[in-house]
Amino acid sequence: MNILLWHVHGSWTTAFVQGPHTYVVPVLPDRSSDGLGRARTWEWPPSVIEVPPERLATLPFDVLILQRPHELELAQQWLGRKPGRDLATVYVEHNCPQGHIDQMRHPIAGRCDITLVHVTHFNDLFWDSGTAPTRVIEHGIVDPGYRYSGELPHCAVAINEPVRRARVTGTDLIDRFAAVAPVDVFGMRVTPLEGPRIHTFDDLPQAAMHHELARRRLYVHPMRWTSLGLSLLEAMHLGMPVVALGTTEAIRAIPPGAGIIDTKVAVLLDAARELINHEALARKIGERARTVALQRYGLKRFLADWELLFNEVA
Repeated sequence: MNILLWHVHGSWTTAFVQGPHTYVVPVLPDRSSDGLGRARTWEWPPSVIEVPPERLATLPFDVLILQRPHELELAQQWLGRKPGRDLATVYVEHNCPQGHIDQMRHPIAGRCDITLVHVTHFNDLFWDSGTAPTRVIEHGIVDPGYRYSGELPHCAVAINEPVRRARVTGTDLIDRFAAVAPVDVFGMRVTPLEGPRIHTFDDLPQAAMHHELARRRLYVHPMRWTSLGLSLLEAMHLGMPVVALGTTEAIRAIPPGAGIIDTKVAVLLDAARELINHEALARKIGERARTVALQRYGLKRFLADWELLFNEVA
């Protein structure tokens, strides 16, 4: 199949494009948000092809993947075809809804011709999807392999834009963990973060970030209201013990024995302190986390779920 999608979510797309298809991503000269083209900090296979907007209308596509509301209009403009009517279309919703619970209506809730895919069951529960046909396809991860050393008695956190997103990503909680142990924050646009025991590592290539994460004793997931950070699943694949707020989908991602999850921050701080001080315990929990992650968020299951959907809609 020929599949058209925008490069929006680098980690998710990295798993998605591991399938057996040709994946076309629009590219603009300035590589702005509607034309990022191929990834620069993730490793993508040669089956991902960059195409400028003016050429898209000349190419045959089997499935269109949308991930942002304005892509409906953009696709029609660039392709000369109406999504859902002229071309099989799937809308992937990565995010939790915002606003009052009775106003969380999805942008395509009134569409019957576009399949809405939620990446977590929590999102499916909270979004009002209206009459749109829906499916949950949980995340899959390209396995980075077991890399855990835990040699540094630090907490690792991965947050993109922690200053702008603030309480949503639990950025305000980082200094509380820094009172337990040094906190190393990874991600895109993570500087500046202030704190004597907070260190930032901005926009590392994925492989380099995995290497650095695995050197830290534990992974902290302070997210209050995000879908399900793929960095959490990557940390579990690496064999890291995880300490996480018990919010959104985290309760499904981290079963007993695979990490410590709670809504009481004091419990998480105590857990972080224990893992910092007991390396053998940290390693044991991390090994369990990896086993769980491979079973629930493995790439094979993820791609198989997508193949089933493609066979239905295309």
